Amino acid sequence: MLNKANKQNNAQFGRAGEQQAADYLRKKGYQIIQQNYRWARGEIDIIARDEKTLVFVEVKTTRNASTFGEPETWVTLRKQQQIGQVASRFLQEFEIKDVDCRFDVVAVTYSNQSWHLKHIENAFWLS
Repeated sequence: MLNKANKQNNAQFGRAGEQQAADYLRKKGYQIIQQNYRWARGEIDIIARDEKTLVFVEVKTTRNASTFGEPETWVTLRKQQQIGQVASRFLQEFEIKDVDCRFDVVAVTYSNQSWHLKHIENAFWLS
C-alpha cells in the first residue's frame, strides 16, 4: 500500500514540475500546443511553438539536489531516441511538414520550498 501511495505522490510531483515548466515556457512567449502527448510506450511532456519552431520538451523533476546527478542528465540516448520516435508520430498524425523542430529539456528542481528551472534549448539532436 505504501508503495502505491509513493508512486501516486511521485506522479503528482512530476505533473506539478511539468506544469511549472509549461508556465515558464508561456512566460517566455512559447505557445503550448499539447501536453503529455502519448504514442505507443512513449510520451512527450510538452509540445510548443517558439515563433516558427516546433519544440518537443522533455521535463525532468526532482525534489532537491540529487545524488543521481542533475535532472537534465537523466535524458539518456535511449530516451532521446524514444522522444524522436514519438515526435515523428506527432508530425505524421497532424500532417505537419516543412517546419523547423528542436528538442529542449527543462530541468525542474524543488528545494527550499521553491521551484528552480533550467531550460536547455537544443538539448539534443537526432540523426
